[in-house]
Amino acid sequence: MTVRDLNRALLARQLLLARHPLSLAQAIARLGGLQAQQPRPPFVGLWSRLEPFERDALTRLLHERKVVRATAMRGTLHLLTAEDYLGHRAALQPGLTRGMEAILRERTAGLDLPAVLRVARAFLAAQPRTFTALRAHLLQEFPAGDERAMGYAVRTHLPLVVCPEERDWAFGADGEFALADTWLGCPPTPSVAPHALVRRYLAAFGPATAADFQTWSGLTGVAPVLAEMRPELAVFRDERRRELFDLPEAPRPSGEVPAPVRFIADFDNLILGHADRSRIITDEFRSRVVTKNLLVLPTFLVDGLVAGIWKITRQRALAKLLITPFSRLSSAHKSELSEEGRRLLAFVEPDAEKGRIEFA
Repeated sequence: MTVRDLNRALLARQLLLARHPLSLAQAIARLGGLQAQQPRPPFVGLWSRLEPFERDALTRLLHERKVVRATAMRGTLHLLTAEDYLGHRAALQPGLTRGMEAILRERTAGLDLPAVLRVARAFLAAQPRTFTALRAHLLQEFPAGDERAMGYAVRTHLPLVVCPEERDWAFGADGEFALADTWLGCPPTPSVAPHALVRRYLAAFGPATAADFQTWSGLTGVAPVLAEMRPELAVFRDERRRELFDLPEAPRPSGEVPAPVRFIADFDNLILGHADRSRIITDEFRSRVVTKNLLVLPTFLVDGLVAGIWKITRQRALAKLLITPFSRLSSAHKSELSEEGRRLLAFVEPDAEKGRIEFA
């Protein structure tokens, strides 16, 4: 499969070749979840992919507990369906543990993890709490402990969900966390086998290598799992002769299928879902999208590839969309981006009296 073939397959899986009339739960599951480190990006991500989409509909689904915002792949917050979260949380734990150890390093030396988790669970069982309150409580119980290290250990080892609020984008800066089994009425499935997680990933991001799955999930040692699953998977080769695994029935449109311009939210898994990201962004542009302090800037696609970044600012009644291309755009593409950009402005800043599109 060529890079262009892989690009179109990815766009098809990620609902970016055309907007779709799927239910929100169907879309979130099909996308393999949405990165939700910040509150707004998942809303923009779904707006780019679905027709129709209303932000209040997603907020309702969060309050109905059918979708959750929780720590998942790579130790980052994601929006997932409650079903997927319960089904995959245990399988993700080895990656979350390894991620904690890599970040905390020697700070784990004096950490009594079982005791910290026991105290944290009891504290959160009483009612949802912010992590500010949780860390203060842990420090009371373990005065010699590392407050931040204990908090991070709880975040990566105790299944928690962020409680939605009645506000724009559903979440604030210091939200309250609840125990997942209390919030959802049952605990996560105990199975640590990653097979179902592999299938969910391939449905959303395939065809892909073992390294791609490991980059997305934070897990390692997936080669034996793929070897076991090989009879049920389709296997391809890319232009570098690497093995790519996929679900046999998944869409793989021709690389010649037209791709519309699309605005992509910051931190979107479209950018982060593979070890080799050449199917969506060229190497020369990666450093302009993923910053040194690990921000992933909002981007836009032209002919299926990342072609620049965007930013919305608000000054009183005026909302402005600044589009910064990485190379010269044709007048036709500028016109398409302007039209799509006006819709994006209306979605993000619905109460603005005026909107303006500018190209840097």
